[in-house]
Amino acid sequence: MPATNVAEGPNQRQAGFNLFLVGFLILFLELACIRWFSAKVVFLQFFTNIVLLAAFLGMSCGCLAARRTTNWLALFPGLALVTFAAVVTIMMLYSNWGQFAVDVGHQASPQEVFFGTEYRNPDLAKFVVPIEAIAGLFFVLIALMFVGLGQTLGRAFDAYPNRVAGYSLNIGGSLAGIVGFSLLSFAQAPPVVWFGVSCAGIVYLLYQDKALSILRLATIIIVVGFTAFYTDRSGSHDIRWSPYYAVDLNKSNGVITVNSIGHQEMMPFSERGSSYSLIHLLQKHSGGAPFKDVMIIGAGSGNDLAHALRFGVERIDAVEIDPVIQAIGIQNHPDKPYQDPRVVPHLDDGRHFLRTTERKYDLVVYALVDSLILHSGYANIRLESYLFTEQAFQDVRRVLKQDGVFVMYNYYRQGWIVQRVAEMAKQVFGCDPLVLPLPYKETLTSSEAVGFTTIIAGCNPRISTAFRDRGQFWLNSIPPENLAVDGFEKPQDKAAVQHGDWVPLAPAKLVVDNEGARQSTSDDWPFLYVSGRLIPDLTVRSMILLGVLGLGLVYLFKPKGAWRPNNRMFFLGAAFMLLETKAVVQMALLFGSTWLVNSAVFFTALLLILAANLYVIKVPSIRLVRHYAGLLALLAVSVLVPLDTFLSGGIVWRYAIPCALALGPMFFAGVIFARSFRDEANPDQAFGSNIAGSVIGGLAESCSTLLGFRYLLIVAIGFYLLSAWMPSRKG
Repeated sequence: MPATNVAEGPNQRQAGFNLFLVGFLILFLELACIRWFSAKVVFLQFFTNIVLLAAFLGMSCGCLAARRTTNWLALFPGLALVTFAAVVTIMMLYSNWGQFAVDVGHQASPQEVFFGTEYRNPDLAKFVVPIEAIAGLFFVLIALMFVGLGQTLGRAFDAYPNRVAGYSLNIGGSLAGIVGFSLLSFAQAPPVVWFGVSCAGIVYLLYQDKALSILRLATIIIVVGFTAFYTDRSGSHDIRWSPYYAVDLNKSNGVITVNSIGHQEMMPFSERGSSYSLIHLLQKHSGGAPFKDVMIIGAGSGNDLAHALRFGVERIDAVEIDPVIQAIGIQNHPDKPYQDPRVVPHLDDGRHFLRTTERKYDLVVYALVDSLILHSGYANIRLESYLFTEQAFQDVRRVLKQDGVFVMYNYYRQGWIVQRVAEMAKQVFGCDPLVLPLPYKETLTSSEAVGFTTIIAGCNPRISTAFRDRGQFWLNSIPPENLAVDGFEKPQDKAAVQHGDWVPLAPAKLVVDNEGARQSTSDDWPFLYVSGRLIPDLTVRSMILLGVLGLGLVYLFKPKGAWRPNNRMFFLGAAFMLLETKAVVQMALLFGSTWLVNSAVFFTALLLILAANLYVIKVPSIRLVRHYAGLLALLAVSVLVPLDTFLSGGIVWRYAIPCALALGPMFFAGVIFARSFRDEANPDQAFGSNIAGSVIGGLAESCSTLLGFRYLLIVAIGFYLLSAWMPSRKG
C-alpha cells in the first residue's frame, strides 16, 4: 500500500468539518485503544498511560508533519494491521508457551506490587521479556497509528482561518467522541463496535482524500476483525465487556477472568471457600451475637454474601463497582445469594458509598478488593486505591456501631503491605488489629511473601480475648463442616488434621524489617502497593525508554529544515496534563473511582475549554497576566489545602469548593491557550508542540509516587511559569 501524496489541502468548509470529525475520531479511538490493548496485551492494564501517551505522541507527530507530502492516514490500515497482529502474536505466545514469561518489576521482591503478575516465575522461564520492552513496542506502534489523524488535524488547522473557532470545532468533536464512547460503554458494546465506528470515520477521510483503495478497505476490515479474534466459539465461555474489563466467565467451573488474568471464582458453600466464613465463625465461638447489619465492599460475584447469609445477618449492603461481575453473580452463583431479600446490591465505588451512607453497621468487610487495572490513563491509582488510606479507615470507623468489627482479607503478596494496613488500622481505631495469615505463621516479617491474610480491626476485644485464652482456631476447608464444631477446640480426628482438612489459625506477631511497612497511605498519597515514597525503578526505566522513543519519533516527523518546538505551547501542554491528573484523582475521591465519574471529568474539562474559546472569541483584547494570576492562585490554594479538608460538611464545602479548585484552573488555562493559539504563525506546529508537551506532562505524573498529588501541582506551576516566560510566535 504505497503512500498517497496530497496535492492540495481542504477548503474552509471541509476543513471545519474535518476538525470536528478528527476531534471525534481521535478521542473515540484513543479510548477504544486504552480499553482493548489493556485487555489483550499481557499486563499492559497496569500501564494504560502508555496507550494514552502514545496517542498524544502520534497526534503531535502528525501535526508536525502536516506540510509533508506523504499522506500518513493512507498508511493507517497497514500500521493498524501490524499493531493488532503483534497483540495476537504476544497473547498466543503467552497463552500457549509456558516457558514464556513477562517480568513486571521483579515481583519476587518488588518496589511496587502488581496483582496477577506473579503466577509465572521469570526465574524459571526460558524466555523472559521485561514489561517495559512490551510497553515500548506498543508505545511506538500505537503512536504511528495516530499520526495520520494528527496530520489531517494539522492540515485542517492550517486551512481554517479562525484559529479559535477551528479549535472550538475540534473540541466539539471530542465532546461528541466521549459521549459516544460512554454510551457504548454503558451498553457494554464489544470492541468490534468501537473499532467499527473509528474505522468507518477513517474510511470516510481516506475517501475524501481519494486514497481509499480496495486493499486498504480490506485491510481495515481485517483490523476490525482482529478485535473479535478471541471470542469463544465453544459455548463454555461467556465474554462480556464491562466499562472496566474484558470479563470472561467459564460457565463450566464458575471461574471469572478479567483482562486475561484470573480474578475470582464462584464457590458453592457446600464445597469450598471457608475463609469467607472465618469472621462469622470467630464471632460465634468467641461468644458474640451474629452480625445483624453488614456492609461488604467488593461483593463481586457473591461468595462473601453466600457465607454471611448462613450466620443470621439481617441486612447486607453489597457494594460492587463492576456491573458485569455483579450481574454474573446475580445470574450464575450456585447459591443465589443476590436473590435473598436480606441482600441490598449497590453498584458504586466503595469509598463513595462509605462517605455517603448514613447507616451504621456491626461488620464492614473489604472482600478481596484488588482491581487489575488503573483508575484511568491519567493517574497511577487503581480502582481500590482510595479504600486503603487513613481517611478511608476513618470513614469505616464512622459507619461502625460502637462494638463493630472491620475485616479485610486478600492475597496481599508482601508482608510490608499487610503491616502497613495493620498499622493504619491501629492508628485510626486505637487498638491492635489481629493479623491471621493462612497458612498459619507465628511471625510475619515485612520482607517475606505472604498469601491469604485476614486483618481484623476495631476495638471489640471479644475475638482477641478468645485467641488469648483459648489458643488456636481450627478451620475446615469444607464450609458446612465448621457449622457443627467450636473452632477453638482442636478437632479430635488427628487423621483429618494430617490430611489438611483442618488448618490452625492464630494471630501472627508482626516483625518490621522493611521501611515500606512504616509508610502510611493517605488520600494525597494513596499508593498502597508502592513500598515507599519513591519512583520505582521500573517506572524510571520506562520513563527513560518512552522519553527516548518519543524524542526519536518527533525528530523523524519534524518539519524539514531548521526547526525548534514552540516552547510556550509545549509547556502549556505539559502543565495542562497535570491539571487533568489532579482533576481525575480529586473527582474520584469526591464522587467515586467509577468509569462514569471519569467520563464526566473529561466531558467537563472539554466544556471548560470550549467556554474559554468562546470567551476569547467574544473578548478580543485579553491580558494574559490576569489569567495567569488567577490560574496560579487557584493552583497555590490546591497545593496548600489538603484534599481531606473537604471530606465533610455541607454541599458547598464538600462538593462545590473542591470541584472549583480542581476544575477552575482548566478555564484559565484554556483562555491562556486559546489566546496564544489565536496569534500563532503556524497553528499546526503550535498544536503539535502542545500535544508533545502533554506527553512530557504524562511522564511527569509518575512523580506522584514520590511527591503525592498535592505537591505534583508544584510541577504544573513550574510548567506554567515557563510558558509565561517563553515568547509567543505571532503571525
